[in-house]
Amino acid sequence: MAGTDTEAASVLEAVRAVVPTLRENGKDGEDRRWISDENVELLDKAGVFRTGVPARFGGLEFSVPQQIDLLLEIARGCGSTGWVCEGWITGAWMIRLFPDQAQEEVYAGGTARVSGGFTPSGTLVPTEGGYLLNGTWRFTTGCRGADWNLAATNLQLPDGTVQQALTVLPIADLTLNDDWHTMAAAGTGSSTTVATDVFVPEHRVIDMAEAFAAGGGTPTAPGQGRDYSLISVVMSESTATLIGMAQGTYELFQERVHRPISYTTWQDQAEHPLTQIQVATAAAQIAAARALLAAQAGLVQRRADAGQSLTPHERAELRGQCGYAVQLAKEATHTLFTASGASAIQRSLPIQRFFRDVQGISMHAMMTPDANLEVYGRVLLGLDPNTPFL
Repeated sequence: MAGTDTEAASVLEAVRAVVPTLRENGKDGEDRRWISDENVELLDKAGVFRTGVPARFGGLEFSVPQQIDLLLEIARGCGSTGWVCEGWITGAWMIRLFPDQAQEEVYAGGTARVSGGFTPSGTLVPTEGGYLLNGTWRFTTGCRGADWNLAATNLQLPDGTVQQALTVLPIADLTLNDDWHTMAAAGTGSSTTVATDVFVPEHRVIDMAEAFAAGGGTPTAPGQGRDYSLISVVMSESTATLIGMAQGTYELFQERVHRPISYTTWQDQAEHPLTQIQVATAAAQIAAARALLAAQAGLVQRRADAGQSLTPHERAELRGQCGYAVQLAKEATHTLFTASGASAIQRSLPIQRFFRDVQGISMHAMMTPDANLEVYGRVLLGLDPNTPFL
């Protein structure tokens, strides 16, 4: 049961209306290394943080294509805000992988902002009624505005073996280090989180391998939250943010282009043939990236709606085509920024922030085009994908 078309249109319209404000607040978010409180408040009011919550808890339970439409809009306003929202929305959806008691706790009120990641850099030791969690996790995007956090960790079993597990705990149980100083995605507040002897009840711990393997094959009752492939959802929605940033760059370039070209006789850059080729190429790249993503997101949704699993080949294809969409967004952004003239490097102008954010986020281990194209290429050549992240 996905959000209705009326609900999706209403939230999307509300988000589009605040895009100029998201963009205007970008520098403030970068300066303080955390997105503007106003951005969070406006998107909360629009209903964005209800979209990953199952309907039975009062959420909107948007489909993957509906969530992607929102992220494209948010990210064209502010790259950091888009990246944070992607993390919170997919994090909220992941809570449906936990037992009902955990879902009831996290989804209380029908809205959820859940940060976290997949790197198991903590330890989980059994104790009476649950576990004790210790660890340090870097790059915890959105932790400064989250209510809950997903922490991947190593569960120490009684027989001495170790099993990777995923835990969810209140963000207040963690210490947030003030160590996020970056040239890209500066507003995401992706600080290091630290757990010191934090008690985690049994119902807030699940097997990480099972979480990765979940997705399709199990029809869900209306309002229970759709059964997607975890990595496919994260890849699709993360890719949307980069395409949205490229679109924002395109719009800002259009606002700047009717200027003289310094030290030449050209009085309007738009009249120059090279500029015409550059803008046409960038527009085509962005359109192609959106089409690739739409096709993959549509497949994810159709499989989930039918209670079917994506095949390993389809999961690898999704990673490869999302990777190529990221490459197209990256190239379009680079072309438009470098064609914008030297004045575009001023920190007061959002176009340079889009350029840096796209460059930086496209280096994320799950976003880098080469790694994703390698996985896809291996499968196309009849080889094993050589990764559990499918």
